[in-house]
Amino acid sequence: MNISSVLQKEKLNKDDLIFLLGRIAPDELDQLYAAAYAVKKEWVGNVDYYRGLLEFSNRCIKNCCYCGIRRDNGEVERFDTAKEDILAMARWCYEQQYGSVTLQSGERQDAAFIDFVEAVLREIKQIAGGALGVTLCAGEQTKETYQRWYNAGAHRYLLRIESSNPDLYKTLHPQDGYHRWDVRKACLDSLAEIGYQVGTGVMIGLPGQTLEDLADDILFYKQQNIAMIGMGPYVVHHNTPLGKQVCEDGLDSPEARMERLRLSVNMVAVTRLFLKDVNIAATTAMQTLHPFGREMALKAGANILMPLVTLPQFRNQYQLYDNKPCLEDGQEQCRNCLSARVASVGDRVGWGQWGDSPHFFNHLK
Repeated sequence: MNISSVLQKEKLNKDDLIFLLGRIAPDELDQLYAAAYAVKKEWVGNVDYYRGLLEFSNRCIKNCCYCGIRRDNGEVERFDTAKEDILAMARWCYEQQYGSVTLQSGERQDAAFIDFVEAVLREIKQIAGGALGVTLCAGEQTKETYQRWYNAGAHRYLLRIESSNPDLYKTLHPQDGYHRWDVRKACLDSLAEIGYQVGTGVMIGLPGQTLEDLADDILFYKQQNIAMIGMGPYVVHHNTPLGKQVCEDGLDSPEARMERLRLSVNMVAVTRLFLKDVNIAATTAMQTLHPFGREMALKAGANILMPLVTLPQFRNQYQLYDNKPCLEDGQEQCRNCLSARVASVGDRVGWGQWGDSPHFFNHLK
């Protein structure tokens, strides 16, 4: 199989996806990334959109084996951001022309949390007459809860499937009947039925994960009609069962981390080639593994960035993985830094725009 001939295909099949994901030679990677960036320019433009990322609570009822804010991590000091502070940061995002804000938290399903999120959404939608776009990332909920939040003003929801392979998914979670792949999948279905622009994604470079798994992840995005994809390399958190095992097994060497980064950039590129008009995030995890990781993703087809607007006093307590970048940066510094990154790859920022996924609307036609 020759990379030039595969890249010239109008439609890629699963074998093509596996082949492209496995490229490692520099000249082949150059061809792959250039082809993906060309598709990005044609289908979504060389415009990158901001989602101001506000992590408003790290309390979580789940105990995922890889996550730094898992329920049983006693090292973490738990926090909740006051509603007035959330609203102040949402207004700051609007005034800075971010276009959208993403509200992210640990997972809770109690009435007080559901009511709180609903109230916050309603007040955010009052800012500038509803001009600020809102993405939610608050885990698995009932369809009724998702509907309430949608009615209150959220129009995008990000819920990572983590892996489309149920067996691999099991390795990331306690086998307690409370962390189930079929429940996660049903949540994605509910979100789509309600009318959200649905986002999902996977971790890349997990122990036991194959190129076929990753190709199946891309096919899963297509099957689920996903509008936005947020995926990145698996990054170790030291105080988690999976992180400890990976380190004990010698799977977190500098070479292993660079391999996960390359595979992640390949995933961005191949997903762009295959799905064309979806939104794809250049995730912070990529920058964790390489200072220019986000630029690499943008040049391989990503078009979404999520500058951090979490309150500074809470940032160290919301680390899903070790060595998260930008924790000490102020909001203005983060804004300017990302804008420079965007300009460095020849893109521009879509200031003041929601930057909704073209795929979502193309599918409705």
